[in-house]
Amino acid sequence: MDYIYSILTLTGITMIGVMGTYMVTGLTGQFSFGQAAFMAVGGYVSAMLALKYGVPFALAALIGSAAAALSGLLVGMPTVRLRRDYISLVTFGFGEAIISVLNNSAQLTGGAEGLVGIPKRVDLPLVMASVVVCLFLVACYKNSKYGRQCLALRTDELAARSMGIDVNRLKLVTFLFASAITGYAGVLYAFYAQYLEPGYFNWTVSAEWLIIVFVGGINSLTGAMVSAVILTSLPEFLRFASAWRIIIYCIIVLLIINFRPNGIFGDWEISRLWKKKTTVKGGQA
Repeated sequence: MDYIYSILTLTGITMIGVMGTYMVTGLTGQFSFGQAAFMAVGGYVSAMLALKYGVPFALAALIGSAAAALSGLLVGMPTVRLRRDYISLVTFGFGEAIISVLNNSAQLTGGAEGLVGIPKRVDLPLVMASVVVCLFLVACYKNSKYGRQCLALRTDELAARSMGIDVNRLKLVTFLFASAITGYAGVLYAFYAQYLEPGYFNWTVSAEWLIIVFVGGINSLTGAMVSAVILTSLPEFLRFASAWRIIIYCIIVLLIINFRPNGIFGDWEISRLWKKKTTVKGGQA
């Protein structure tokens, strides 16, 4: 039972991290290989505040998320003016720089040995509640004026500029929001695992989140969430295959990408079902 509890908790935390990647990639069409670095910032800042200064969990979580947003601002300001390929390189470099700083700040972060002794303040109900709240916020952002502008930006940046959209500002605001959400995922992970080490936040985690978004459907928040649940829990269900489980996992991902190039859900959202029901009821009335 504890094993299933742990899988569900970590899956929920991954879903929140994937939301940040979805906002950057799914909404604006930018590719970030450094999203896990913002998770590291949120986790380490909140954990160090709790360990060294006895800051309450709620305040530490708020400051950790704000620190991740601030780092997103520092990275986003110069990168929003770049093309997509260069944004990938810059965010990748930022992620590696964060890991290097964490590894070489042993007195503050524990270095390569990690940060231990973090109090446990997170459980499954809190993670699931956080998933619902974050999902609601991201869905509202997507359906807002800014979300529609992001979709226009992703489709054709030049056309979006010609229509009067402040593209650079829009990218930066979205990047800030995504960084804060990803940082909060780091807070939850730190206070659940009670241990942090730099290797957990390397670029492969960011790449995994990108794969999750693409498999679910780059245009679909619903798809990203369903894909996060499936691809996070799948390796655990494949444990019976021992060393073959990674190969099976990769084959499944490749088959999905090959036969569903737009992802499992494409651009479909579950909210369309509610809209259809409302339309039908309105027509009958």
